Amino acid sequence: MPELPEVETVRRGLAPHLSGRCFVAAVIREARLRWPVPADLDERIRGRRILDLRRRGKYLLMRLDDGWLIFHLGMSGNLRLLPADTPLRKHDHIDLLLDDGQILRYHDPRRFGALLWSRDPATHPLIAALGVEPLSDAFNGPHLHALCQGRSSAIKQIIMDAHLLVGVGNIYANEALFHAGIDPRIRAGGLSRPRCARLAAAIKEILTRAIEAGGSTLRDFVDSHGSPGWFQQTYRVYGRAGQPCAICGTPIRTLRQGARATCFCPHCQRR
Repeated sequence: MPELPEVETVRRGLAPHLSGRCFVAAVIREARLRWPVPADLDERIRGRRILDLRRRGKYLLMRLDDGWLIFHLGMSGNLRLLPADTPLRKHDHIDLLLDDGQILRYHDPRRFGALLWSRDPATHPLIAALGVEPLSDAFNGPHLHALCQGRSSAIKQIIMDAHLLVGVGNIYANEALFHAGIDPRIRAGGLSRPRCARLAAAIKEILTRAIEAGGSTLRDFVDSHGSPGWFQQTYRVYGRAGQPCAICGTPIRTLRQGARATCFCPHCQRR
């Protein structure tokens, strides 16, 4: 599933080309995504100008002059800006036609993504309950320490809880915990202030490095230009079960936490 770095990569690729453009029409070939695409989407966006493209967690928020479009890429979705005469592929579900002759095309083989309309995304049920942005100034060691207080859940589950901290998916949670030298199984409420500061800094660093690398491509992800990400080339623990730790040589271990794979070095990551 595209995580924060992949969604931010898409946003950065599209934003310069979309700002100020107007929509001419919407063509919906398949409306049955994770939630139904609004039947009146063409009517809502026709003639509307794109003012901004933002990201909130794993959601893309497109501000128009009379409302917002909310995109989620699901597990296999991608948004690409293409010439209007680009041949259709299977699973090209939606085209948003622009006034410069291009189209914003949504492709999603598994159809777990979404395209929704909102007057105010801050009050939309999918957005309103999201936690703090990990790359914002509001997120730091003291903030993470406050989030952890009184919680018996494992720290990896806490930093992946979108109601507390948005966008830190499984890949980057694994990598950040390794970077911080913290065992993913440790009870969140038992983390000291210094360790929270170290983990908050590691989350910021790993996400920033992943964005600079264009995100991770494990199966389906491509950016707005059709290019894969490269951050997977630098993984220290994720997907490396049984391989030697790059720092100490101890075999990387794997276990399941909340139905997700957790990979860690039992020597470098302390409880």
